[in-house]
Amino acid sequence: MTGPNRGTTALLTVLLTGQAMASMDTSIAAVAATAIRADLAGPPAVQQLVLAGYTLTFAVLVVTGARLGARHGYARVFRFGLAGFTLASLACGLAPGPVALVLARAAQGAAGALLVPQVLSLIQTRMGGAARARAIGAYAMVLALGVAAGQVAGGLLVTLDLAGLSWRTAFLVNVPVGAVLLVAGRRVLAGPPGPPGPPPRREGLDVPGVLLLSAAMLTLVGPLVVGRDLGWPGWTTPVAVAVGAAGLWFFLRYEAGRARRGADPLLDVTVLRRPGVATGLLACCVVMGCYAGFLFVLTLRLQDGLGFTALAAGLAFVPYAAGFAVCGLAVPRLPERIGRRLPVAGPLVLAAVVLALAGLARTGWPWPAGSVLLLAGGAAHAASFSPLVTRLTASVPAGAAAALSALVSTGTLLAAVLGVTLIGGLHLARPGTPAAPAALTAALLLAGALAARRTLGTAAPTPVRPEVGADHLVSRSETGQ
Repeated sequence: MTGPNRGTTALLTVLLTGQAMASMDTSIAAVAATAIRADLAGPPAVQQLVLAGYTLTFAVLVVTGARLGARHGYARVFRFGLAGFTLASLACGLAPGPVALVLARAAQGAAGALLVPQVLSLIQTRMGGAARARAIGAYAMVLALGVAAGQVAGGLLVTLDLAGLSWRTAFLVNVPVGAVLLVAGRRVLAGPPGPPGPPPRREGLDVPGVLLLSAAMLTLVGPLVVGRDLGWPGWTTPVAVAVGAAGLWFFLRYEAGRARRGADPLLDVTVLRRPGVATGLLACCVVMGCYAGFLFVLTLRLQDGLGFTALAAGLAFVPYAAGFAVCGLAVPRLPERIGRRLPVAGPLVLAAVVLALAGLARTGWPWPAGSVLLLAGGAAHAASFSPLVTRLTASVPAGAAAALSALVSTGTLLAAVLGVTLIGGLHLARPGTPAAPAALTAALLLAGALAARRTLGTAAPTPVRPEVGADHLVSRSETGQ
């Protein structure tokens, strides 16, 4: 393996391991939630707050984290976020009581909001061509399968009860991994020096935009994440969603006006006007939201309906992960004429899998048939998601990497929360009729296929060429130019 290839592999390993830590942490904590409540003897709301503290702070701050990466350097902010995530994980594992644990989880979410958006930005600015396509396939795999992998890891760690630490190992496991990444990251994230670029332009942080977006995201996500478990009235959720959506619309208008005035926006919304970006992002979000809802419903069905343990339910999803991994890594190597059809065919196949599993899991779980269907579902998910993210990164210039990363991170997070709320809520309301959430999931996936078809109908993106060389492009992107 040549030197540059080794450097690219090392960089991708550091980035994706950091991404995996953040992606898995929600489901690891969900599996450990019952043991946490029993050990810390907190009120019933502790379980939900331990989960919500992470999700809420991540959702509120992820766009700001992406902007800080463009302003101060993607690699620098990635390392800062990684250090914060590692320390917050240590604080979670050593928390003496429920209040300390909830605060540490919120700190974890804030650190994750700094870490996660830099991953796609660094892939886009440090890699190109086939290497970028392969890296995005691996990135999509980690992003999509982090929840399922977290279920398996969390169930295994809690079940093993290493050194009598019970649920604490679910958080402490991040500490040695984070420490190794911090040491390795100092070398591999530095990048080649390259020729000098223009002097960095110090951009101001759009504080009003931060406040507007934070308020809108908190209003939108808060009731969806904690409303049902904290016993809020049923009318609060649709009202909050409407108010939060209006707040997001106002934020986008404010950012567009700020850009027209020549001020530095928090989010460069002009990337949404590029051909195929808006519909491609919508298709990605629909697929990710349906996956999250499907995962939530099937997990409940296996555990509550069929008596699976948390670990067994997590292991049931291994074929899905295998299908996603194999297809996700194979997609960049397929001929263009085949790869172009996958984002449309993938959601349709995944919809068929969801409908078939709804009928299959009514009275039991036949492992061979269920595993084959999940294998096909994972492959269809990868075929839907990975090529679209690759196309999105090719559609925007390197200078807009932070904006695209923020849109992908925020959009997929919101989609996952909405997917669990809509599809999971329908299952909880009608647990005896699995066909209803399956039909809703299939209908949404059909809409995702239509959005993907529209994206692929736009003109093929023109690759962005560096002005001096690849190293110069890295230099410019690291300074936010």
